[in-house]
Amino acid sequence: MEENHIKTLIHSHPIEIAKLYNSHRNSFLNFGKKYGLSYDDLCDIYQEAFIALRKHALNGKLDTVNSSLKTYLFGIGKFMIFDVLKEKKKTTEYEPYKLGIHDTIAIVDTEILTEELSYEQGLLQTYFKKLGKKCQEMLTLFYSRGLSIDDIVAHTDYTDGSVVRSQKSRCLKTLKEMIKA
Repeated sequence: MEENHIKTLIHSHPIEIAKLYNSHRNSFLNFGKKYGLSYDDLCDIYQEAFIALRKHALNGKLDTVNSSLKTYLFGIGKFMIFDVLKEKKKTTEYEPYKLGIHDTIAIVDTEILTEELSYEQGLLQTYFKKLGKKCQEMLTLFYSRGLSIDDIVAHTDYTDGSVVRSQKSRCLKTLKEMIKA
């Protein structure tokens, strides 16, 4: 994570923290729209996510994080959104055609695209693109979007959890074999 952002979160005056807070707020609110929550709920979630991010910075938990501040913040917010949805017993529809560049924060950090990838990240990215669409979708739903097996069953045309687990296992095995080859 960018060292200057961590310093801002830990040592800064309220004005600098407010600038950092506002720098990603609108992007997060747009990102959160697809989950069907109200504007007020999304504002509350963003605020709670930012507070959690600051606590992580104060506790030294960001020292070993490799993602950008924005990606880390959105990851915290995404899980908070899922928690609110579970509380409200809402479900979201998985709509793969809606995953545009602005909605893929949880999937691919857009800043990683401009930074140099590690050797392992490059391999993973290269071979992930060579997987079939079904495997790409499965691994994205589980690992990037953080959906549970039951959520994947609810949002796709898989019949039950055992089918999802099998498919995920096969896809992961295929990806690992491609990387080793």
